[in-house]
Amino acid sequence: METTARHPRKRARGLVLAAVLLCLAEVAGWWCSRDGGLVLVAKVFHHPLLFGVLVVGLLTAAVFVGVRNLLVRILAGVAAGLALLAAFPFFLLASLPEETSDRTAPGRPDRHLVIEEGSAMIDPLWWVYVDEGWGPTQRRWKVGYFNGDDYTNGLYEASWAGPDRIRLVTGDPEDETQVHLIDLDPETGRPLRTLSMG
Repeated sequence: METTARHPRKRARGLVLAAVLLCLAEVAGWWCSRDGGLVLVAKVFHHPLLFGVLVVGLLTAAVFVGVRNLLVRILAGVAAGLALLAAFPFFLLASLPEETSDRTAPGRPDRHLVIEEGSAMIDPLWWVYVDEGWGPTQRRWKVGYFNGDDYTNGLYEASWAGPDRIRLVTGDPEDETQVHLIDLDPETGRPLRTLSMG
């Protein structure tokens, strides 16, 4: 009898351990999504909404497997259902940025100018990055963020003006544009300044 009671507890502990590992993976992904972080780790592990739903599911399953009390199981099921219900609108409204451009720097095949586009409801958004390095050690530096709510803040063009300089053009070419030159550290690729418009 003791042996049969231990198996569900072992499974419940395994489910809790899996939830803890997912939390740690998300923390690592969040840390690497910061400026200068590892691109690969951030892309694989920084998904807070998805990982949050998985953790809730694993912990709820652990309660169902490891606890025999019916009231506790019902309460855990209701809590998990409410958490999923609260997360549902975020899944519907989440607009993940899409990489639309990746240009290699002249004379620097290890340096890339990356543009991601997304939206906030109807407003277009742009994120500009410099990726420096190769493979799993590649780092991402933030260059600029542009919110097209006001067309003068919209990103019109992003290009290399040399291996250590980026040229960004904002505004509407039919009306008025503004040119921004961003210099990079020649060694690390880190921008010496960043832009945030809108």
